[in-house]
Amino acid sequence: MPTPPRPTPDESIELGNDLRAQCPRSAHADWSPGANRPDPVALLEAQNADRLDWLVPVRRARMSASPFAFFRGSARIMAADLAATPVTGLTVQTCGDAHLANFGFFASPERQLVFNINDFDETLPGPWEWDLKRLAASFTIAARHNGLDEDDARKVTERTVRTYRKAMAEFAEMRTLDIWYTLLDEDEVIETAGDHGRADDAEGITEDAKSRHSGQALEKLAVEVGGEYRIKSDPPLLVPLRDFRDEIPRKSIRKLIKDSFEAYRTTVPDDCKVLLDRFRPVDAALKVVGVGSVGTRCAIMLLEGRDRNDPLFLQIKQAARSVLEEFVPPSTYENHGQRVVEGQRLMQTASDIFLGWTRSAEGQDFYWRQFRDWKASHDVEDMKGSDLRYLAKLCGWTLARAHARSGDPIAIAGYLGKGSSFDEALAEFAQRYADQNERDFEAFSEEIRSGRLDAAED
Repeated sequence: MPTPPRPTPDESIELGNDLRAQCPRSAHADWSPGANRPDPVALLEAQNADRLDWLVPVRRARMSASPFAFFRGSARIMAADLAATPVTGLTVQTCGDAHLANFGFFASPERQLVFNINDFDETLPGPWEWDLKRLAASFTIAARHNGLDEDDARKVTERTVRTYRKAMAEFAEMRTLDIWYTLLDEDEVIETAGDHGRADDAEGITEDAKSRHSGQALEKLAVEVGGEYRIKSDPPLLVPLRDFRDEIPRKSIRKLIKDSFEAYRTTVPDDCKVLLDRFRPVDAALKVVGVGSVGTRCAIMLLEGRDRNDPLFLQIKQAARSVLEEFVPPSTYENHGQRVVEGQRLMQTASDIFLGWTRSAEGQDFYWRQFRDWKASHDVEDMKGSDLRYLAKLCGWTLARAHARSGDPIAIAGYLGKGSSFDEALAEFAQRYADQNERDFEAFSEEIRSGRLDAAED
């Protein structure tokens, strides 16, 4: 059968080498705001137009906690900034929001604890450099937030980029299927942490991850009422449908979740349909998650299997247009929930078996996944130098593997080369962008202090 033409390994290496002349690696160090740079606060506020207005102050409050918290919610700002930076033209499936807090643990379908990227709301094909620059900047910003000096922050960031570069060189030598199947499991994470004297910390995180499952969620989020479990009420962060006092939105949201569940079932594989048929929906609630996602329509559904002690929690999360779509070709998927799911499956070696998507009657897109399936991540805001150094290795390798699955690892490795010039350039970029992030954070905080923007966790 005819297949699309593909470059040979030698042609890919030559392409990568040639791209150095068109886009020098040292050029990636540059960053300064352009004269026509959009107002960062205006970019954030524009995202609130389609969010639940009573949760927007919660989003602002969470983002105003620190420059690092602000960075977590400002993917749109950085996407606009990255659009003006040099790129090689080599495209991969990007995460779109590859900061270090979006990496963590979860369970594979084989019940193996793996470390990977765990947030794909902004995923889209785009320049590999954008993901790596966001990851590098996040390490510099986190290091500053955690009290490291500029020299140590730079070393942690360089380690992130160096690990990515060396990992990509390894993937460039591997067979295609070997790249596709490789993953970072629990033992490798603990071994990496042990090299930095942090094995006990890593073991604690992995044990915590294994304790996070539907049974644990039932104990924490549900209460027994009349012989059945019902989701607790903890407004505004957790609001069961029964607690909506206005009958109109209560009926609307209940219908949205009911109709979405039926539509979602049509998007999962047949074996998952059989599995879902063994459960019945019991209760649902709106649940606030994360930082940047606050205000989007997110809910959890409690389902019951053989009896009330056999729970399954699913999460339903709104999927809007990726922040990257303003600067790269739009998604080929009509449904943004499908965009998220397909991007996740492409970037991860192992993915949640319950992934699916749907669209509401009002035209809003959603994706579904299992809630708390051994999911855990490092407490980034409490990490010091040695912790950040081993996390840098985990994240750098993981991002390289994700990019190697969809891109041309040989061409990217050829461009990166064996020296440290690219590592140093991105560390310089990260420091400059961290400075910009602090200025944006201060502008955002001033809007809140002045009363022009309302921010409240309650």
